[in-house]
Amino acid sequence: MAENAQKLATYIWEGKDRKGNKTKGEVAGVNQALVKAQLRKQGIMPDKVKKKPKPLFGGSKKITPFDIAMLTRQMATMMKAGVPLVQSFDIVADGMENKGLQDLVINLRNDVASGTSFAGALRRHPRHFDDLYCNLVDSGEKAGALEQMLDRIATYLEKTEILKKKVKKAMTYPIAVIVVAIVVTAILLVKVVPQFESLFQGFGADLPVFTQFIIEISEWMQAWWFIVLLGIVGTIFAFKEAKHRSAKFSDLVDKYVLKLPIIGEILDKSAVAKFGRVLSTTFASGVPLVDALDSVSGATGNAIYRDAVTKIKEEVSSGTQLQAAMRSAGVFPVMAVQLTAIGEESGNLDSMLEKVADHYESVVDDMVDNLTALMEPMIMAVLGVLVGGLIIGMYLPIFQMGQVV
Repeated sequence: MAENAQKLATYIWEGKDRKGNKTKGEVAGVNQALVKAQLRKQGIMPDKVKKKPKPLFGGSKKITPFDIAMLTRQMATMMKAGVPLVQSFDIVADGMENKGLQDLVINLRNDVASGTSFAGALRRHPRHFDDLYCNLVDSGEKAGALEQMLDRIATYLEKTEILKKKVKKAMTYPIAVIVVAIVVTAILLVKVVPQFESLFQGFGADLPVFTQFIIEISEWMQAWWFIVLLGIVGTIFAFKEAKHRSAKFSDLVDKYVLKLPIIGEILDKSAVAKFGRVLSTTFASGVPLVDALDSVSGATGNAIYRDAVTKIKEEVSSGTQLQAAMRSAGVFPVMAVQLTAIGEESGNLDSMLEKVADHYESVVDDMVDNLTALMEPMIMAVLGVLVGGLIIGMYLPIFQMGQVV
């Protein structure tokens, strides 16, 4: 056990295969001697085996939720193929390029090899594995169906990450339009307009009102651009800090963001999809409905739905049907409530909740595609108005001179 609990390292090797051909590669092992023995078992005669040097500047990539989803899928595949848990960790770790993720897998492997349960090992890394993940793995271990549970968790994580990516895309596009418009306008005002202003000073005639207005804005921007930049950065920073530190402010933002045109509807439908996905996964895993609703309340990603799920949990605890509690909450679409009612009546609640998730994920997908198609002409229109307006303002005096001549 003590030997198994030792930390694995990555070794670079060079040698010859059974046919005498030169070959090389990387392998994880406890020490150099054991790595050589492992290579000989594979029919490779090692000539050089040395520990892989660590990169000078960091080297470890950030572990993302998508990485955790991929890890879960790989573990589920290994275990479904009949590979023991500890050996599954070794195989998965050996094929990973992300050093940080590889170290995480090796730590999990060592904890499990030393006698800790899989769920217990996961709970030592709360930054990467939340309570829902750990509780589901714990249920799978106790039920003797860990491979099926990992497969279910992997599906849940993959669907959730795809949905997050779509929502992020919907949010990023309008912000990108605004940023590009501001940057282009600022560059024109600070760099281009002053060149025209020096030209106009020799005209000896009154400038058009629109041109004077642009020149005044340009002069103000030249004098205060740094303050404006600091103000924008400071506002963004203050907003993020207030949202992070004040639950009341964060809840207020969640409330009003759902009222935004297009974006609000996308966020609303994605919250319903998350509700269906998390509840179907937990309920299908054998978690009682009231306990499953506990997990759902924090996973919807919006305070309005979090409060609604908390209210639903209280009503279900007192004997109310889920579909009736959802209807009284007043935030769920009619279709979601009706599918839930069919699931309760037919005894296939987890299956119908999965259909709710699938449907609203599809709705979000379509809305994001429509938004993308809508934003492309809007980008051209916004930039055209801003840039075109500045150009017209600068050329108006020249046009007037041409008419006088």
